[in-house]
Amino acid sequence: MQRGSDRMSVHRDDEMKHELQGLLRSGHPTRSEEWNDPEPAAEDDPEVTYGPVTPGRGPTYLEALRLELARNLTRGSFPAGPRELTRTLRRGNAPDALVEGLDRLPNKARYDNVQELAVALTDNGRSGPPGPQGA
Repeated sequence: MQRGSDRMSVHRDDEMKHELQGLLRSGHPTRSEEWNDPEPAAEDDPEVTYGPVTPGRGPTYLEALRLELARNLTRGSFPAGPRELTRTLRRGNAPDALVEGLDRLPNKARYDNVQELAVALTDNGRSGPPGPQGA
């Protein structure tokens, strides 16, 4: 039942629903609504150091490994040796490839944070995945 105190008429409601239909169905802005599009970066904007991964700048192996370790380990996990970190990763159901990498580390080593662990796992921070043993 209409009370007559609505700010919009029934016809205006239907018109507004029709205008938003493309946006609601597609999940992204449509061409007719450029005002709603995010503003692109300007040419003279400085690149953010260690910012988000963009199509032109992919993560190095060290960055990707550090991110994966950070997802599976907390600050409370450190300082620790490879055995303790292996147990923590297994309890957290971390990927097997991540856990297996810790087996190559010396048992007496201690790591204070994810960065130190990632550098050790990438053989002193080189940019590619570790090669086979003895190569």
